[in-house]
Amino acid sequence: MVIKVFLASSSGSTAIKKKQQDVVAFLEALKVDYTELDIACSEENRMWMRQNVPQDKKPANGIPLPPQIFNEESYCGDYETFFDAKEDNSVYTFLGLPPPPGSKEAVQAEEEHIMQNGTHVEENPDDSEVPVEERNGDAHGDKDQGEAADEEEGEGGKAGDEATEGETAVDEAPAEEEEEGEEAVEETEEVTEDTQAQAEEEEEQVEEDLQSEEEEELRQLEEEEEAEVEEASRLLAVWTMTSHNSLSFSFFLMCQREKKKTWKTHRSKRLSKPSGQ
Repeated sequence: MVIKVFLASSSGSTAIKKKQQDVVAFLEALKVDYTELDIACSEENRMWMRQNVPQDKKPANGIPLPPQIFNEESYCGDYETFFDAKEDNSVYTFLGLPPPPGSKEAVQAEEEHIMQNGTHVEENPDDSEVPVEERNGDAHGDKDQGEAADEEEGEGGKAGDEATEGETAVDEAPAEEEEEGEEAVEETEEVTEDTQAQAEEEEEQVEEDLQSEEEEELRQLEEEEEAEVEEASRLLAVWTMTSHNSLSFSFFLMCQREKKKTWKTHRSKRLSKPSGQ
């Protein structure tokens, strides 16, 4: 059986060229024998391809485009059906060829056959020869059952140990989580206590600073009052010594204060002048 692939070597369509290249490359990868038939250079090939494509497989305009694939005289399909078969690992079935042993399609076909016909059982080539196991009968069967029971007990014991270890690990995990949670709570409490202590220290420091400032202000006020009293006493002594009978003491005190104020203003002006002037 020869696979025929009808192509157009001088096609101006990039899509058709790509499809043709895909079909040819895949057939070469599978090592399938095929023959390329060019419809661009042979009118006979063109007419044969158009006549042998089934009517229901032709497009709406009735003119099939390459690539078209045949197995001898039997129509296989176009690029779309070839691509679908490639995706389904059924290219050999698409081409009408038996899949080679060991290929994906062969394995898939064998699995489908087993599913349809039931479990595959190898037949005894020599029915007259009975195996030793069957001749031994129940004795051999009892031995196998005993060994199987021992294996099950061993597996059961092993499974039990694993389950116990798993339960122990599960029990230990919450205990570790509780310990970690307690440690986190203790650390949080310590941090909170430190923060509170620091806040209390800061408050005490602020109170001390305020108290110190108040005491300083009181001291300054007392000093100022003492200074004013001393100044008034001094002025009173001056007024008494000068015997300004015509002036009252209050008027004299006011004149002295205005004089002192004028002196301070004059002094501040002199200090504010630049040194170069």
